[in-house]
Amino acid sequence: MYLNGRNLKMTKKPRRRANPWRIIALLALIGGIIYFNQKVVPEIDPPFIPTITPTSNPEVFINRAQTLFEEGKLSQSIEAYKDAILANPEDSSLYVSLSRVQILSGDPEAALENAELALLRSPDNPLAHAMKAWALDFIGDIIAAEISIERALSLADKNPLAHAIYAEILIDSQEFEEAIAESLLALELGPNHLETHRARGYVLYWTGNYSEAIREYQSALNINNAIPNLHLMLGYCYYANQENDKAVTSFSQANALNPSDPIPDYEISRIYLLDGIYNKAIQYAELAVKDAPEDPLMEGNLGVLHFRNRSYDEALKYLSLAVRGGTTDEGDIVEGVPLSYKPKVIEIFSAYGLTLARLNMCEEAVLVFQTMLSQVADNEIAVINANEGLSICAASIVEPES
Repeated sequence: MYLNGRNLKMTKKPRRRANPWRIIALLALIGGIIYFNQKVVPEIDPPFIPTITPTSNPEVFINRAQTLFEEGKLSQSIEAYKDAILANPEDSSLYVSLSRVQILSGDPEAALENAELALLRSPDNPLAHAMKAWALDFIGDIIAAEISIERALSLADKNPLAHAIYAEILIDSQEFEEAIAESLLALELGPNHLETHRARGYVLYWTGNYSEAIREYQSALNINNAIPNLHLMLGYCYYANQENDKAVTSFSQANALNPSDPIPDYEISRIYLLDGIYNKAIQYAELAVKDAPEDPLMEGNLGVLHFRNRSYDEALKYLSLAVRGGTTDEGDIVEGVPLSYKPKVIEIFSAYGLTLARLNMCEEAVLVFQTMLSQVADNEIAVINANEGLSICAASIVEPES
């Protein structure tokens, strides 16, 4: 249809008067639409399209982990390395770095796991083999540790960390001459490495050169002052060098850095025992038990200290748990330690038997002493204590009236 002259109106309709409130409402609506399109819509993910999460650069986490380690913040360094692994899970060097920090922080089991994960990704990584060897040595599997460290050295025979770890493994295998040579070579190859000074100190300690060992551990601590095991070993060196006050300080520093480890408190308790300060000895032994309530050696140590303090009823409570096993007042289950030639174990069994004898529980005491005389008869201290206990029981027997 088209408009012809007849239908075309040339005159305009008169305009209606504008409603100001309507205009304001319209402008507000328009403004809302513009704001929604420009601000809100770009932030809404379109439907059915996967959300893209930006991947963090692993180098950021690595740098952070290294900085935290140098600052002595080992647990935070471990978490940063874990973040780096999440960002780049196929990089074997990240697992190696994480394993190293875990060993130095006192967690060899986790370190072993990460060293093996590194080897899954890079079977010929020498440092992965070295970290595996180090973790195995800490756990006590020396034969497997030797196999791993030899593999590491076959791949990198000039690596100072591998030689340092080998020196420690050799000492634990009681191959002293070879250990000395390895520790010196490690220090020559890596004079600025924490591990090489640590290994040299370890060798010197076990070969009876305590003053020199102290200097090496101090050199390692100058590189990083927040490694619990370095303070622990320095404490052993001071103790062997008859510097008990310094030993207590070093053990206390180790405990502050790794409060869940019962060993520093245990060692402090032993120092106070030898000094005859039984109240302090018992105090630290109680802290060690609190850290490891399921450990029969910690329970036994506390019992020994009560025995030495002539608190026989208290002694029996802990010594019985250590020897026979049982459940603590807090519900922790303790498995009794089997009798062996280990000095700590002989001390616990001796104190247990003598406590029973002092409490006139000779029927049980005699069984303990008979076991000691049959199973550890080559240990002079065990034999002396067993015979003393038997004498106490014999003297306590009342002859029946005729």
